[in-house]
Amino acid sequence: MMRWELEPVRGTVRALHERSAALVSGPAGPGAAGSGPAGSGPLHRRALAHYPADAALVLGSTQPEATVDRLACAAAGVEVVRRRSGGGAVLVEPGSLLWVDIVLPAGDPLWSDDVGRAAWWVGEVWAQALAGSGLGPLGVWRQPMRKNKWSSLVCFAGVGPGEVIGPAGSKVVGISQRRARRGALYQCACLLSWEPARLLKLLALTPEQAEPAWGELADVATGIGAGRAESVLEHLGRALAKC
Repeated sequence: MMRWELEPVRGTVRALHERSAALVSGPAGPGAAGSGPAGSGPLHRRALAHYPADAALVLGSTQPEATVDRLACAAAGVEVVRRRSGGGAVLVEPGSLLWVDIVLPAGDPLWSDDVGRAAWWVGEVWAQALAGSGLGPLGVWRQPMRKNKWSSLVCFAGVGPGEVIGPAGSKVVGISQRRARRGALYQCACLLSWEPARLLKLLALTPEQAEPAWGELADVATGIGAGRAESVLEHLGRALAKC
């Protein structure tokens, strides 16, 4: 059984994303054994529990800049950050979600070359952690991406392989991947609360889009409650240790 490192990490949302991205995109090999904050050299299993110090609207790697209402973000004190993994926008605020980044080296026994299956095991450890905290029944999505008219704009509107869903199909844990030659980064967000109105106010929606969005996004996701956060993280560490 290979060891996991589960680390608490604090900082701004931008700095946390940059740090995680550097873990898989940095140099590898004998000549790259540096000891910078993100690490370099050979990749190894890691899980980083992030504690953001600010609020940010995090866009997917290919999400158009035009989808953001910059004035609304500035007025709300919300920075706009772009992650290197795919998907739609996520509003990251202190206490709004459990953000855990999981790093897996290429060639690890858990590694899969099939991108559609690669995150299944990640969803399983989250489902185990949530069940251990008294939540359930929950399922792991093993079908192709389930899209709708909002999923390219709002991350939690769609469901992708490996993500954790409740009995009614609402998303509980979102997972986005960044794959590189030396390994994969799974960026996981487990909702503590789901308030789509807070996110929608920061997007550049037309009146025709905004009116139906409030109702249509109300039930696409669900939170587990802030009081369960530490218990879920504890059980997540135990589930990873069994992998």
